[in-house]
Amino acid sequence: MNVDVNQGTAEARAPLHQFSVPLSATRRGARLARLLAVERLRAWGLPLDPARLIVAELAANAALHGRVPGRGFRLTLCVPRPTVLRIEVTDTRGDRLPVTPRPSTDSPAESGYGLLLVEELASHWGIRNGPAPAKTVWAEVRLVSSG
Repeated sequence: MNVDVNQGTAEARAPLHQFSVPLSATRRGARLARLLAVERLRAWGLPLDPARLIVAELAANAALHGRVPGRGFRLTLCVPRPTVLRIEVTDTRGDRLPVTPRPSTDSPAESGYGLLLVEELASHWGIRNGPAPAKTVWAEVRLVSSG
């Protein structure tokens, strides 16, 4: 809910753009999430990067770590304000919360750094639990005007 300071009243505002799609929790579903995000961002006239990288990481995590046999995940893209793109990936493994690894100088791992990438590219990101058994990993990207 947004508060309009000029009017002094609170009113719910519809997002400027919104897109949501269920996908299979597979590598193919994760790839499709990235492709659909790119097409939607193009249709909205928004920059592709860093959003497509964030979608790719969150969707891959949902397919790999959030997978429950027979259940998929949901990709949601939303522009709640002209300067913000919100990316959400919801899966049905609310019992498995993502952990952001910290770089180690001992022996670098070959994988597990996707959320570090999200942390660097997004202006904000986080995890929302529920409704059971789901969790949503979200990230917000600041949109820069091209003018």
